Order: sequence, then structure tokens, then C-alpha cells
Amino acid sequence: MGQVASTRRAFLTGSILRVRHGHYPPGVSDTSIENCSGCAECADVCPSKIISMRDGIPTVDFSLGECTFCGKCSERCPERVFPPEPATSFAHHAIIADTCLALNFVDCQACRDACPTVAIRFKPRLGGPFVPALDADSCTGCGACISVCPTQSITMTANTTEVAHA
Repeated sequence: MGQVASTRRAFLTGSILRVRHGHYPPGVSDTSIENCSGCAECADVCPSKIISMRDGIPTVDFSLGECTFCGKCSERCPERVFPPEPATSFAHHAIIADTCLALNFVDCQACRDACPTVAIRFKPRLGGPFVPALDADSCTGCGACISVCPTQSITMTANTTEVAHA
């Protein structure tokens, strides 16, 4: 995924970078993951089996399925890695690449059918199949669309908020 500084000081000085291999379980942040002992309790209890341990850090692999936000990973964790209240979304949302079948005139709506929040809708296009339109505000980042995409055209990107200029 990329290199991430493990502390604020490391970020500012550009030192002590650790490689981040994917997405953390729901509610886990770069700062809270420092409390993780690597016990793998969260991975063992995940009903979707999408949490695995990489270099002692729990990561989510959406190619295996979706996160249902059941909270079992949070309940089982013995450390203070997860927030006290159950997470209902990730800090990322899906994006659809140009390799999407529907964007290339092949009828496919697998991602729409899998999306539990109806964040992916298909709009009509003149002379071809409907094309996907993703509502980033409705997307919880659960990953349901990733495992069903036949061309692996869906990835995740961090949620960003624009600051209004007064």
C-alpha cells in the first residue's frame, strides 16, 4: 500500500517508516494500531474471515469478502485498538477504475447487486449498457463490491474532506 510513519515525529523527520500492507479493521487508526500486540484474536473471530495478520498487524483483505460491521473483532480484542463504540464505516470509500466492464460496453452490474448501502447505482448511457456511479457519501467502505468485480476494477481510497474558505 505504501510507507506510513509510525509516529508524528517519524512523519515530520521522515524516519522510522513502516510499510502498511492494506486496510485496518473497522474503527482502527494509525495511532490506535500502536496498541496492538499482534495476538490475532480479531482475525480468529471474524465471521467473514477477511482479517489476517501481516507483520503482526491486523489488515483487511476485501478480495475475500465484505465487512459486515458485526463488531466481533472489537469485542474480542484485549488491547485498546478499537474504539469503544462499534464502527459503522471505514475511513475510505470505493472507487471504480476505467477497466470496469460497464465502462467498456460490457453489461455488468455485480458491484451494484452486492452493495448493501446502494452506494453504487447505474445510470443509462446512449448506445451502450448502463454505467456505474458511486455515491462516496453513502459508501461505508465495507468492500462488498471488491470481491464480486470480475475485472478487479474497484479499489479503496481515503475519505477526504474539503475545508471551506471563508
